[in-house]
Amino acid sequence: MKIGIIGSGGREHAICASIKKSKKVKEIYCFPGNAGTSKIANNINIKLNNFKKIKDFIINKQIDIIIVGPEKPLVEGIVDYLEKYKIKVFGPNKKASQLEGSKIFTKKLCKKYEIPTAKFAILKSPKSAIKFIEKCNFPLVVKADGLAAGKGVYICKNKKDSILAIKEIFAGKFGFSKEILIEEFLEGEEMSFFIICDGKNYLKFGTAQDHKRLLEGDKGKNTGGMGAYSPSRLDNKTLENKIFKKIIEPTLKGLKDMQISYKGFLYVGLMIKDNEPYLVEYNVRMGDPECQTILPKLKNDFLSIIECCINKKLKNINIKWFREKSLCIVLCSKGYPENFTSNIHLNLNKVKIKKNDFIFHASTKIFNNKIISSGGRVLNIVVKSNKFKLARNRALKILKILNWKNGYYRKDIGFKVIS
Repeated sequence: MKIGIIGSGGREHAICASIKKSKKVKEIYCFPGNAGTSKIANNINIKLNNFKKIKDFIINKQIDIIIVGPEKPLVEGIVDYLEKYKIKVFGPNKKASQLEGSKIFTKKLCKKYEIPTAKFAILKSPKSAIKFIEKCNFPLVVKADGLAAGKGVYICKNKKDSILAIKEIFAGKFGFSKEILIEEFLEGEEMSFFIICDGKNYLKFGTAQDHKRLLEGDKGKNTGGMGAYSPSRLDNKTLENKIFKKIIEPTLKGLKDMQISYKGFLYVGLMIKDNEPYLVEYNVRMGDPECQTILPKLKNDFLSIIECCINKKLKNINIKWFREKSLCIVLCSKGYPENFTSNIHLNLNKVKIKKNDFIFHASTKIFNNKIISSGGRVLNIVVKSNKFKLARNRALKILKILNWKNGYYRKDIGFKVIS
């Protein structure tokens, strides 16, 4: 089979590496891919918003299945477009992708179907939003409505922080915004919970914990993710059943009532308090870097799961996992998520990879036969081990050997599960 993967990040490299293991695979094409995918697949330099050019290439090369990694093309309707040409695509359509594309869409769904979440208000102007916060308790959360690459969420400790967040969002920091979301701040511990859904059936697809804050101790600015570990320490059968019954199933019913079918991965961002789940957000794809921690633990042929999902036969699959734990540390360019320098050489030849070590590229490219950085989050160092502490120690050792002078990384990933 010929497989196409849309995207260029660490998530897409991890997907590519997992797909590559399948005996069914003949060729893999990545649109546009990165320096890591170039070693195991064919990178195709087509912009992700050029649906026609992507479609023409798929038809010309007779690619059997397309897997869409990032949220932007999903929200913009790439699945709908490709399916018009009878192309098999793994990922939710444009209407289903509103779960991530509009936080307000999701909040209204929560309200209608009594899905536990933070209390919220939708405001249509800076003036009305600033007036609203006058009567709020702090801290509170201010969110941009649309896609913001994981950065459009402000946790505001006081009125001054809230006003700044409101002004920045309405000024277009994360794209044009007609409305803004203001929520109560939920106390508890975060958890990333994943399912895979074929439009009729769904299966759990692992748990993880993401570290979005830039600095150690979960402090500093929000980023796209500084590291993750899997599984979440909160995962248990009682909680899992509550997540299914109180959150996932009402959501899928709500979509069905709107005649929307959901196909693909669904990331359920949760806050857990006293073993009770509250929905924080949905992502309509695998998380990044959570994906990088989950896929190396998968025992099944990943491509067979994707095929069953596309063909609405998930009920025939029993997903199995290796027992090891997994931890990822993200290597960033200094200055991320604000100003950083790109096009800096990375000498990966220094690092000798062992059986349970993985280096998934994020923002890298090949220039003059050398690997160079091309963005903020550059590499994902992932290690499987029986203990989180051993996994982190090994990941830190790899980063020390790599010794990338332009890099920054957190040394405390997994601190809640490592004594």
